[in-house]
Amino acid sequence: MNTDVEHPISIMITAAVILICQSIYLFRDARKNGHNYWFWGIIGMIQAPMPLLVYLFFIKKQGRKNDKR
Repeated sequence: MNTDVEHPISIMITAAVILICQSIYLFRDARKNGHNYWFWGIIGMIQAPMPLLVYLFFIKKQGRKNDKR
């Protein structure tokens, strides 16, 4: 029984689920807050977790500063 094949498949499935969930969150939240939602949705599908961190720390934080003014 060759178990080497099962581990990469499970890792790939897990990574795909994480990327899809991240992309959906970024797309919906960016659309709700008036940001470029297609950009954030596509970038969220490419890698994790950097697009999510950049969005949360810089884009959302910038939006909060603009709301106070």
